[in-house]
Amino acid sequence: MKKIVAGAAAVLLAVTMFGPSDGYAKKTTVAEIDKQLKQLQQEVQAAKAAQEKAASRNQEAQHYKNKTTLNLEYVLGQIEQVKGEMSETSGKIASTEKSLTATATALDEAEARVASREKLLESRVRLMYTDGAVSYLDVLLSSTSFSDFLDRADSLKMIVDQDQDLLVQHKLDKQTVIAKKQELEGQYAQAKQLYADLESQRSLLKEKEAEKQELIAYYDQEIQEAEVITAEQDAKLVELASSRSALETQKDKLKAEEEARRAAAAKAEAERRAAIAAAKAAEKAKAAKAARSAVASADESEDYVGGDGPYLRPVGYARVSSPYGYRTHPVTHEVGKMHTGVDFAVPTGTNIHAAESGTVLVAEWYSGYGYCVIIDHGGGMWTLYGHIRSGGIRVSPGQRVERGQVIAESGATGRVTGPHLHFEVRINGKPVNPMPYL
Repeated sequence: MKKIVAGAAAVLLAVTMFGPSDGYAKKTTVAEIDKQLKQLQQEVQAAKAAQEKAASRNQEAQHYKNKTTLNLEYVLGQIEQVKGEMSETSGKIASTEKSLTATATALDEAEARVASREKLLESRVRLMYTDGAVSYLDVLLSSTSFSDFLDRADSLKMIVDQDQDLLVQHKLDKQTVIAKKQELEGQYAQAKQLYADLESQRSLLKEKEAEKQELIAYYDQEIQEAEVITAEQDAKLVELASSRSALETQKDKLKAEEEARRAAAAKAEAERRAAIAAAKAAEKAKAAKAARSAVASADESEDYVGGDGPYLRPVGYARVSSPYGYRTHPVTHEVGKMHTGVDFAVPTGTNIHAAESGTVLVAEWYSGYGYCVIIDHGGGMWTLYGHIRSGGIRVSPGQRVERGQVIAESGATGRVTGPHLHFEVRINGKPVNPMPYL
């Protein structure tokens, strides 16, 4: 960025150095002007190179911005997916909590049974300790009859079986308590892990979204800086074209003065040649007028005769698709962008005519204008014709063109959405509304 601005400053310095003045003209030779013109051309090439670099940087930044936007949309899609997973996991957590409640209830019941049996066993042990231990054999031997013996044996068997069953159930309930506690711990750990996983995914996606937004902001800034550089280089190219025109004029003036000095002794011959030149000019103007009439008669749809203004319409009465003034840019969609000319809706290959006689300043690729022609009509008045098709320029810099002469063919080069002619009128390099001049 600093290098480009420095280059622009150098170009501006060159424009200032090459600005003509009366004192400068008196002591400058044609050879020196040719040398300065060559140097000026190098400055033009440097400005165009900087302009092309800025345009390339703009396109690259726009490309990465679009790519980053797609990535951001993908991340937002991932966020929606995770939201769905979070909803599903929330259901799992609710189920786990329900299971936890059931498990806790079962644990409470098992612990209650264990506690109850332990109290029963404790009371029996206490009773045995208080009354003394009575063996099963003593109970049997104290029978009064055989049937009493059998009854006592059956009773003892029932007591033994009940004690055995009580001990088995007591053991099972204790195992249940241990298993339920382990199950509860596992379920709590699972729920905790689910929450941790969701939080981790949410944090990761937030980081990605923040990263994408930061990239988009960065590339937006790159695009804005590139557009500023392009605009600066546009202005510098206009200034350089103006300087070149001034130097050419000064060169012509010096040549005329030298020619006048050499022709001082032959004034009559000079007058005769001037008369011949005037006659040829009149004949050429007459031929040009006849050619315009022939073109108008041959193709009325391409009539380029103007309205009430001083200039001809460059493509006849074609429809104006975009007027001069502020608008939303059709390519960048920037709101409030100044449209410095008018757009005529014409198909590719339509002949473009010079709005007025003058000298061609630019006839080449010119930034967002694509292939472009600029004509100097004198008195600080220029006309600009943009988006010419590739290979459609029919004039060259320094060439003299006549009013109505075909100078190019319309196209869709540069920053456009479709074929048309972009036409500007500039006064001292500043664009004005062209319609009052047509």
